[in-house]
Amino acid sequence: MTGQVYKSTGSWYTVKNELGHVYECRIKGKFRLKGIKSTNPIAVGDLVDFELETDNNQESGVIYNIHDRRNYIVRKSVNLSKQTHIIAANLDQVFLMITINNPPTLTSFIDRFLVTAEAYSVKTVLLFNKIDVYDEDTLNEVRYLAHVYRKIGYECIGVSAVTGKNIDKVKALMKDKVSMFSGHSGVGKSTLVNSIEPGLNIKTKAISTQHMQGQHTTTFAEMFDLSFGAKIIDTPGIKGFGVVDMDKEEIGDYFPEIFKLKQDCKFNNCLHVKEPHCAVKKALEDEEIEYTRYRSYLQIIEGEDEHYRTDIWDNQ
Repeated sequence: MTGQVYKSTGSWYTVKNELGHVYECRIKGKFRLKGIKSTNPIAVGDLVDFELETDNNQESGVIYNIHDRRNYIVRKSVNLSKQTHIIAANLDQVFLMITINNPPTLTSFIDRFLVTAEAYSVKTVLLFNKIDVYDEDTLNEVRYLAHVYRKIGYECIGVSAVTGKNIDKVKALMKDKVSMFSGHSGVGKSTLVNSIEPGLNIKTKAISTQHMQGQHTTTFAEMFDLSFGAKIIDTPGIKGFGVVDMDKEEIGDYFPEIFKLKQDCKFNNCLHVKEPHCAVKKALEDEEIEYTRYRSYLQIIEGEDEHYRTDIWDNQ
């Protein structure tokens, strides 16, 4: 029998087959996926083959095969830095939710997320949430960030889960697709998902005022079928987003504005740092590339941790 993984709790997997029947399944033996050192061999969104078994009059499934993934998105494992954690697989798009404050989403986090999505062929849409509570100065920051990322080619939408602003636009993008929602804890993922599909009643929690951070409400990634022909994957809030398994020379390929210019550099293996006649550095001087993006690029190739906490707007 073949089905899709809707929920993973680490040892058990909720799988729905083609007929819509749901089974709790476990893994048969150990899975070793080629080229992936992952803490979780099976992720939400995976297509799997499983067989049924009965134990103590209870029917469950045993997964014995994982189908090839169309794509997937990963991050560094929290406890094992050399391993990855697959957040979800077989995605049509990811909505990265961003808030300017309460809690703040730094450009370094946004850029690391986008680099990983580019590397694993996952389309990303940026949602700037909570625009109903921003003053004019903060709205100008939203407009500036949206300008930065639209110029590169990313779709940016200002939304409010509370007032419903642009929710219809998001739903139109989601129709007949598998979409993942991601971002820091507290950016309003659960509230937004509930406004898209009120019947889901995904738990929400208030922001921690002491640290201006969200409190985790989603423990495991989970997929839901929505009433308007869409599937949504709700994920735990992410504090940091470490880039994994990339050579220095390839990182620039996942910054679209850098990739576009690399052929004009004097050296084929130009890292765009100290090399002469570098088209990327010239574009930076001419303000054709944003400083925050270039700074994120340098951080990643130098292997710096994203916990580096400078304000988004320094040096602007």
